[in-house]
Amino acid sequence: MGLFESDKIRVIGLTGQSGAGKSTVSGIFSEEGFPTINADEISHAVSSYQSFLEEVSLLFPECVSENGLDRRKLAGIVFCNGEKLKTYTDIIFPYISREIFRKIESFRLSGESLVLLDAPTLFESGLDDICSSVVSVIAPMELKIQRVLERDGIPVEMVESRLGSQKSDDMFISKSQFTIVNNADIESLRIKTISVIDELRRLYL
Repeated sequence: MGLFESDKIRVIGLTGQSGAGKSTVSGIFSEEGFPTINADEISHAVSSYQSFLEEVSLLFPECVSENGLDRRKLAGIVFCNGEKLKTYTDIIFPYISREIFRKIESFRLSGESLVLLDAPTLFESGLDDICSSVVSVIAPMELKIQRVLERDGIPVEMVESRLGSQKSDDMFISKSQFTIVNNADIESLRIKTISVIDELRRLYL
């Protein structure tokens, strides 16, 4: 049971591998009327908080300057080292979670009964515990590499390192109530997503 069910709002978690097409799926949910909380946007917002920058500067001083957080430099460090990645996420996850809880409460007070939480690190942050259902988006490795290269414009070695640090297909499948395999075109992805949305509405509305 999701944490917020007793308050007459249910949180649907959306997660997936980098390059799998999660953002496209999130957009389809929004088009279908789901209010959406984007954890990546929240992450960018909290990374400018002074208290957060002070914490990061103690452990990753080379990644913080008077201009704020150097995300590219930070990514080059943490995505190549699991221990450093955990150190960083231990700092930022509490900031993200607090903002997510505030947004959920705001949606609850406005009378919403279903809200989508779009979070790439849903499981790692423990936020799946507040979700009534979790939807994961996965895709073949070669397609993920191609999409990230086109999207981020970073060296292929960095893409492979980033994708190599992610959880496996089996992990996403085993921890999700719904899995969308994005291995074809956008229309196929839309059909699969609409099918999941219909089932979620049948379950919770």
